[in-house]
Amino acid sequence: MAVTVRPITLWRRELQDRPGALADSLAPLTEAAVDVQILMAYRFPGEPGRAAVELFPVSGKRATAAADQAGFGASSIPALLVEGDDSPGLGHRLSRAIADAGINMDFVVAHVIGRKFSAVFGFADDQGARSAVAIIKKESAGGRRRSNAARTRRKTRSAR
Repeated sequence: MAVTVRPITLWRRELQDRPGALADSLAPLTEAAVDVQILMAYRFPGEPGRAAVELFPVSGKRATAAADQAGFGASSIPALLVEGDDSPGLGHRLSRAIADAGINMDFVVAHVIGRKFSAVFGFADDQGARSAVAIIKKESAGGRRRSNAARTRRKTRSAR
């Protein structure tokens, strides 16, 4: 399977960190039969009582109305959904190639099921996300190959 990379809009809500807060946030979406593909819920480290929920997708009138009712709004963080065949070291190759291009990631959440992976990469700006698309596709297609920058670093180290 080829790797797919596509921009997505995460929907986000901040809430009080308490038992049941996540379930309460998701209830309007469930009642509207919204099929959530990605769900991240977390508390803010060092900030007792604060938490956030992010999810995808929210599209169509019914889903948008349910998300609005639940207090979600479209996040301004540019994000990419990346899916494809997994291989050992893929996370390292992708993060190294993105870093070597001078692009800073705000976050990455990834998981593997069987031989397939799915990841959401968040970026500081739209330009970083746009630039990362080609980098991710190239490095994902390369199997276990190293990026050009990694090969150069290795050659430089061995020459010392």
